[in-house]
Amino acid sequence: MSHSFGIAIESLVAALLVLTIGYCMVLNKRLKRLKADEHSLKATIAELITATEIAERAIGGLKITVRDVNDNLRTQIAAANELSDELGKQLAEGDNVIRRLSKIVTAARPVTESDLTSLAPAPVVSSPLSVAPHAAVPLSVAPLSAAPLSAAPLSPAKAVAAAAQAFAERRRIDGLAA
Repeated sequence: MSHSFGIAIESLVAALLVLTIGYCMVLNKRLKRLKADEHSLKATIAELITATEIAERAIGGLKITVRDVNDNLRTQIAAANELSDELGKQLAEGDNVIRRLSKIVTAARPVTESDLTSLAPAPVVSSPLSVAPHAAVPLSVAPLSAAPLSAAPLSPAKAVAAAAQAFAERRRIDGLAA
């Protein structure tokens, strides 16, 4: 019994050794795959690091570009605002010139009797002590009564000169320089 008992134990140890060798081969295959995965993972990580560095440089370049664009846009907006202000001033001055020209044209038109009846002065009630003598007559009628009316038509140049003179008189009456 001792001899068969020794053979049984040694057979059991041999079977366990065969199982251990098989398991070691399986573990070796898994370790090889893991090492291969580790190399591919290291390569992937290296690529990610490189891509991150490139992206950081691109972001830095974009920040510089954005600053340049903002500065350029600021200067263009400031120039546009200045131009807008200048155009506003020119438009206001143009409106002023048009108002003056329309007054001159109105004053240069030949006066007919129908115009005189429509411009008849309204009765003004005032105290002679408190009001200046020229203030009792409405301003729209003052230049018409100050200039002599003639029945003969005026030449265009004379009409413009008369209109300019009437305009200057009105400005003087209002206390404004022409």
